[in-house]
Amino acid sequence: MDDTSGTNPHHENFTNGTHPASATKLSPSETAPQPTALQQHVSFWDRDNDGIIHPWDVYTGFRELGFSIPFSIGSLLIPIFFSYPTSLAYSWFPDPWLRIYVSSGHKAKHGSDTGVFDVDGHFHADRFDAMFERWDIDCSGGLSAEQMWAMWKKNRLAADVAGWCFAFMELWTTWLLLQKDGRVWKEDLRACYDGTLFWKISELVQQGQWHQGYGIWDFFDGMLKGGTWRNWEVKNQGDYKTTRRNDFSPNN
Repeated sequence: MDDTSGTNPHHENFTNGTHPASATKLSPSETAPQPTALQQHVSFWDRDNDGIIHPWDVYTGFRELGFSIPFSIGSLLIPIFFSYPTSLAYSWFPDPWLRIYVSSGHKAKHGSDTGVFDVDGHFHADRFDAMFERWDIDCSGGLSAEQMWAMWKKNRLAADVAGWCFAFMELWTTWLLLQKDGRVWKEDLRACYDGTLFWKISELVQQGQWHQGYGIWDFFDGMLKGGTWRNWEVKNQGDYKTTRRNDFSPNN
């Protein structure tokens, strides 16, 4: 256990409810530590910037990203599973409110993942690039659902069922949020890792301008129009047919 509760400004003592930030201040010669990439990745859900993510912050954040109410309720599995690992930096006892502590988020890192984040929460660009070099076999600049599925199966470690499940949920959620034309594109995924994309998506969702992702209506749209869940293929076929009709129209 890391004994850092006396200096971490984001830790709220479990026993007396005091907030160390009110008693601990940096001296003029000290500088605040820079957040890791993993901390930046989850900061979208820390709206009041106090270093603590409450379960309702998780739900609200997913709703602002455009996820449905049922899916956002399902996202509450995140604090259920990850609250305790992050609270271990300060106490052996579980947090009764299932809060996630941003500064110790690296303690919730699990096995069978991509390895792009290291055990300290730092982002490794070389690992990220290597991931695409290996799994983007058609060099399209994006990963299809099948390629992400193959990557997930390859990353599974022995006796790590929990890691398999967490990795699957993360990849599945990423694809549902980011896919465009059936792929998760490299630059989008990079911005997802550092968390900047979440703020952009939230703003575009509010404006009705976010047109990526995959939802239940996309599934039915593809099944009704083309007998496939790959609704982007149906759309592409429609665009092709429209182009062909325009090519042979009397006005051309």
